[in-house]
Amino acid sequence: MSTNRSIRITETILRDGQQSLLATRMKTSDMLPVAETMDELGFYSVEVWGGATFDSAMRFLKEDPWDRLRQLKKAFKKTPLQMLLRGQNLVGYRHYADDVVEAFVERAVASGIDIFRIFDALNDTRNMEAPFKAVLKAGGHIQGAVVYTTSPVHDLDHFVNTAHKLADMGAHSICIKDMAGLLTPRAAFELVSRIKAEISLPLHIHSHFSNGLCGMSYLKAIEAGADGIDTSLSALAYGSAPPASEIMAVALQDAGYETGLDLPGLIKVNRHFKDVRTKYSKFLAPFSVDGEALSYQIPGGMLSNLRAQLGGSGMLDRLPEVLNEVPAVRAELGYPPLVTPMSQIVATQAVMNVITGKRYSVRPAEVKNYVLGRYGRSPAPIDPELRQTILEGEDPGTLNVRPADLLEPELPAAHQALKGIYHSEEDVVSYALFPEYALPVIQAKAEAAAGQLIYPV
Repeated sequence: MSTNRSIRITETILRDGQQSLLATRMKTSDMLPVAETMDELGFYSVEVWGGATFDSAMRFLKEDPWDRLRQLKKAFKKTPLQMLLRGQNLVGYRHYADDVVEAFVERAVASGIDIFRIFDALNDTRNMEAPFKAVLKAGGHIQGAVVYTTSPVHDLDHFVNTAHKLADMGAHSICIKDMAGLLTPRAAFELVSRIKAEISLPLHIHSHFSNGLCGMSYLKAIEAGADGIDTSLSALAYGSAPPASEIMAVALQDAGYETGLDLPGLIKVNRHFKDVRTKYSKFLAPFSVDGEALSYQIPGGMLSNLRAQLGGSGMLDRLPEVLNEVPAVRAELGYPPLVTPMSQIVATQAVMNVITGKRYSVRPAEVKNYVLGRYGRSPAPIDPELRQTILEGEDPGTLNVRPADLLEPELPAAHQALKGIYHSEEDVVSYALFPEYALPVIQAKAEAAAGQLIYPV
């Protein structure tokens, strides 16, 4: 029996699917051949940008991420394009000044992004204020994301209250961002029921198949009133990625829901990505379900890159030790949700603890900045002894202002650094975000442009 309810499906193979299973190595040239066909398949939106795709494009592929976005926008004439924005971190791993935030968002809208899924790793909504204002000013859609995790201090009220704050800040829709696949069917039903009863905005659910719960949790979330879900075509689904678009479409249709998806078309496009997947076999993560994911909680994209980094250093055999260390580090640091950049910060500290054999003898600067409050409020108090160790006996107290208020404007320095080099405003933003990775890409474009200048030097 039909429910007469239409479920919005966001396709993620061009961003989260490939980030989770291919360490974000897919080239634009492998996306474009089927982009126009994907535009006809009935997706609510297609996630094409953000997350790790921005720096990976420059760092590993020597591509301009802005060029990728513009090319995809030409192909997707009907389907809204979506990106993942890490709050004040944008697409990076630290907070950027407000002038960079506003310029990035303005250029992203101009280049093709319609929907911004915005989150903060600590659910500290202060770190989402500037991006929200920038998206509203630029005319984009704000999907405010509540980061979901489990810990002694993360309960139903915490997530619902965060959703209320995002709605009050001007979100057009809400997303439950379950980056590590931790939502159980019961928890999904309860959380969605509460939010839908209290907030009259569309509600989207994002999850991963890391431990096998995702499909069941999606269905229970939809039964409770969720309006949309994230999926990835089956060539890059399951394992640490979202569940398969084709399978979820069939399951939802069988349960009486409408998705509007063209199943034969999905299968046709998926064949292309099956072929593409073989090109990146050395980066391909295992398509396995790991029950231990409920413990270590590392999200799909980070797990894929962690495997690649340890493998590149000849230490992949030590991955189980690192995964065992992650929960201990997380607890000592006040239970931050393991999503970028906190997943990188906690995982890097765990790797250092394992490699050195002496816990916290090596401490990345990011750990100290987190303890100082420069990433936002920790969900729970940081272990007092560890705090003293990391701060080396000096404790300046708790930072009570919005962390970005401490930052000076960054665009002037980026403009100055590119003086004399052929560049666009997007190049300035790229340089402000990732100078080391952006400069070679910008210089290559300058050489190709044969010295023609956009800005006076």
